[in-house]
This record gives sequence, structure tokens and C-alpha cells, in this order.
Amino acid sequence: MKAILLKSLAIGFIALSLWSCKKDETRSVANSGTGGTLSSSATSVVLDKSMLTSNVITFNLTNADFGYAAAVTNVLQLAVKGTNFANPKEAILPANATAKAYNGLDFNNLLLSLNLPTTANSDVEIRVKSSISTAVPPVFSNVVSLSAKPFPLTAWIYVPGNYQGWNPATADSLVSLTGNGVYTGVIAFDGGNFKVTPAKKWDIAYGDAGGGKISTSGGDISSISAGSKELVVDLNANTITITPLVWGLIGNSIPGSNWSVDSDMKFINDGKGTWKITINMVPGAFKFRKNHDWGTNFGGNASGTLTGDDINVSTAGNYTITLDIPNNKYIMVKN
Repeated sequence: MKAILLKSLAIGFIALSLWSCKKDETRSVANSGTGGTLSSSATSVVLDKSMLTSNVITFNLTNADFGYAAAVTNVLQLAVKGTNFANPKEAILPANATAKAYNGLDFNNLLLSLNLPTTANSDVEIRVKSSISTAVPPVFSNVVSLSAKPFPLTAWIYVPGNYQGWNPATADSLVSLTGNGVYTGVIAFDGGNFKVTPAKKWDIAYGDAGGGKISTSGGDISSISAGSKELVVDLNANTITITPLVWGLIGNSIPGSNWSVDSDMKFINDGKGTWKITINMVPGAFKFRKNHDWGTNFGGNASGTLTGDDINVSTAGNYTITLDIPNNKYIMVKN
């Protein structure tokens, strides 16, 4: 009888324990959740390059309620009105944030990611997606409507001159990645003069106004000498700077070089900072050298990382070589 009593008590304790665990577990299971709220400081935003560093809009939000205290991940979703958020662009919001302010540069990037036109206002819908885990469906806030017009962030100007026959339609370009009116690039001049045009035509052309200044009434600008030059043109202050800059290949793998003559690379004016050359090579080695001087030079390893070691060429042939200084690498492809 005593054994039976003890067995019954044990079973009872186990049942009670299981019931307690189930009860605790039930407390921590989230419900379907209720979306938070979202509001914005503006209903219309028309952006331009003067607003890059200024706050242009602020979103205020409250967290969603999933039935118990949990870490909520909030994501701002933007979509063109009428698409029902079928393919939204998303921006993760800081944890526990109750407000998010955007400057002109960051918000312009979000709008451009929607492929909005830059010539007219578009209607955009914005909401917050809130989630706590992949096992629980996300919930959404109310939708905020916004009339918005971004501006083209990346902009180019052109440099027609003697080096290419004074034709703006085929001239090399300078790029501004932030649309802030400051343009940079590298151009290989022939020693002749040039001008700067905002478009691929002669309607407006900037020339030399003296003292590093340019104006639409200025004369031809001198490239000083033949060779690649880095140009920085500031159309806010109407200034220009010209600095010699070129990267080249040198080594015994390049016919006619013998470690004493450089083969100049061409700068790609797309804002990525890369240089490129297509060249015949023979078995041997080479390095990259800046401004025909050993003061700054790079070799590389087999994985394409720039180092101080010579780069070996084992097979003769025609190669296309890309030098990527910003990312400390090079790419070598046999054609």
C-alpha cells in the first residue's frame, strides 16, 4: 500500500510539473500581434543638392504589440503608391527607436531605389514592418502617403579639348557621386588646351578665368603638359585644380619596358577609382607604378591582392588588367 501511495504521489507531482511548464509556456507564446503607428513630419518632399546634409523628413513610430515584452525589429518599407507593397524597398530602423530622421542624401537614395522619375513628383506609400522572429508573422503599421521628387545623385560634366578633337559629344567626363557640384576624374591630355561643358554640347562652356577660377566667358584652359591629369572642378565656387596623376605597368613581362619604361593605364571615370589597360605580355614579371616613379608602387599575389611582390606572368598573350586602388586589388584576364 505504501508503495502504491508513493507511486501515486510521484505521478501527481509529474503531472503538476508538466501542467506548470505548459502554463508557463503558454504565457510566452506571442499572439498574432498588433501593428504600431507611423507618422511623418512632411507630406511632400522635393529634393535637390543643397539638401544633402540637412534633415528633410522625420518618421515617428510606436512599437507593435505581440502580447508580451519582446525585442521587436522594425523595418521602414517604401513603395510606389498603388503597388500594394508588392516589391518594397526596406531600411532597418535602430532598435527601440521612436523616431528616425533622414538627411537629403540618405532619403534621396531611398527614393532613387524605387526608380522614381527626377522630373516630377511621385506618390509614395510608407509603413513599418514589425517582427519578433521568423516563426511569428510580421505585422504592419498604418500607411503614410508622401509626394516626393528625388534628384539625380550621380552627375557628370564633360571635358572637350585638343586631345580628342574639341567634340563635346565624345569628350571624357568628370563625375560627382553625390550631386554636390564637385566633379573629379582623370584625363590623358596631349599637351593642348580644353574647356568644361555641363552637357555634351557647346551651349555652356567654362574656360580659364585666371587664378584657378573658371567662368563661362573664360578662354581655353591649359593642360600644362601632355599626360594624365586629375581634374577637380567645383561648379559651386567655379574653381578648377589640375594635378598630374597616372598609374602604369612596368617590368620585363612588357615588351620594350625592361623595368625602365611605363605603359600608362586609363582611368575609368565612373566613380569607382579603377584603372584599366589591354596589353601584350610575355613571360616575366611586372608591377604597378604611380606617376612613373618608384616612390609609390604595388605588386600583387595570385589571389589578386595588391602587395609589394612582383606579379608573375607565365604565359605570353594579350591581357586586360584592372587596377582597383580603393579596394586594394587587381584583376588580370587573358583575352
